[in-house]
Amino acid sequence: MSVSPLIWGITIVVILALLAFDYFFHIRKAHVPSLKEAAIWSALYVGIAIVFGILVLIFGGSAMGSEYFAGYITEKALSVDNLFVFLIIIASFKVPREDQQKVLLFGIVFSLIARTGFIFLGAALINSFAWVFYAFGLILIITAGNLLKPSHGGDEADNFIIRVAKRFFHTTDYYDGDKLFTIQNGKRALTPMLLVMVAIGGTDILFALDSIPAIFGLTQNVYIVFTATAFSLMGLRQLYFLIDGLLDRLIYLSYGLAAILAFIGVKLILHALHENNLPFINDGNPVPVVEISTGLSLTVIIGVLVITVVASLVSKAGKAQNAINNARRHAVSYIDLSYTADPAERERIYGLLVEEERQIEQMEPKYRNKAKDVDKIREQVAEAHRQHAEYQRG
Repeated sequence: MSVSPLIWGITIVVILALLAFDYFFHIRKAHVPSLKEAAIWSALYVGIAIVFGILVLIFGGSAMGSEYFAGYITEKALSVDNLFVFLIIIASFKVPREDQQKVLLFGIVFSLIARTGFIFLGAALINSFAWVFYAFGLILIITAGNLLKPSHGGDEADNFIIRVAKRFFHTTDYYDGDKLFTIQNGKRALTPMLLVMVAIGGTDILFALDSIPAIFGLTQNVYIVFTATAFSLMGLRQLYFLIDGLLDRLIYLSYGLAAILAFIGVKLILHALHENNLPFINDGNPVPVVEISTGLSLTVIIGVLVITVVASLVSKAGKAQNAINNARRHAVSYIDLSYTADPAERERIYGLLVEEERQIEQMEPKYRNKAKDVDKIREQVAEAHRQHAEYQRG
């Protein structure tokens, strides 16, 4: 089903209006969103995406609606996985808590722009070259394999773009509020705020190379690809603050995503064989193979994600890893005075640290002792307690 230019225009205006609303009413004034605020707005954006999907079902038909929901759920799951890397980048640049929303919104806007470019490029390639389905399928299968490697989710902050920026431009090591530029020794300099935005933007280009082939494996309707991608990114900022601290709990998420990407990769290759025109495969004729329907794809995606999330949440190893990683992160945040200037936020962080210590003490030693750098974590926690004691005396 083709979509009229009017519908395209209305859709783009609505998405831009949501981004503008997000900036002017939430981001412009630096603050740390409460759990209630993050939950309400996360639910609202998911609700908007679902309502849009229902409209697609009504006006576009069941096939188009199924393609949208399959694409949206897949892209949303990949976006949650991306939050792991965003968390690492933000932590490595020591972005003040109050300014993290602005960094995340920039990442979302950049993602939308970059992925829109990849979407139209991918559509043009698919329309011109049938072999692109083979390439997309192989990319997803290779990506699925990479997700299973232990190194997945490593420190992505020191990427090529950052190294170039630090080499050729004058940069500072300190923040000046949320300014992108500041004056140092009489010279205009780039602040870490700009560098962290560049780091997230550069990293997101790599994410797009995985996510765009994934959704093209579910639908070749450019409008559905664009809207499913856009709505999956909407509310990602709020989701970050809502599940911040729970991301480490999803210890099996990478396995679930690997299974989904491998499944879509196989689906793409089967489709490529069905549409084959490469002369060295079956003399350039289509290969009679079974194609995977959108309905089956949606069922597999939802099923894998449900199993992955439930298994992660009930896992004792997941609970242990989550508590230990959070204790380390909250101890470091409390010690780092640049983390936040809000006394209430620091008190909240200390309270979480104390609760996590209590949980760790109740764990079985075999789970508690699996953490890396245990001695270093204990030193960081002890230093946080010492500073808190001084703060109370002062």
